[in-house]
Amino acid sequence: MGVIHKIGRRKTAVARVYVSEGTGKITVNKKEFATYFPTATLQYKVMQPMSLTDNAENFDVKVNVYGGGTTGQAEAVRMAIARAMCEVDVENRSILKPEGLLTRDPRMVERKKFGQKKARKKFQFSKR
Repeated sequence: MGVIHKIGRRKTAVARVYVSEGTGKITVNKKEFATYFPTATLQYKVMQPMSLTDNAENFDVKVNVYGGGTTGQAEAVRMAIARAMCEVDVENRSILKPEGLLTRDPRMVERKKFGQKKARKKFQFSKR
């Protein structure tokens, strides 16, 4: 098996993941995975596809991620790793699909409209 390259997206975050056989080391933007995603919730999100498929110690993962915030980046990385796990073994798809890890979340920030303060908020209205 060579290096598997997959892309995951969430909001404006884009994650490029390179999965190769190894010892379970995850590197995000040339930093240790635990230092880049400091909270336990974000670390759980990133590790979810690996732990569901029992591959946490079988593969090394190198991640390049940019755009968005920390939660969006973590979910983009999760999607990319889930796609890579499907390419590693076809049976993984039946495990990851019901968990919703292969579905691209389409929710994006609504655009600001002219004549308004924000996307939905209006300027203060004065009747008199």
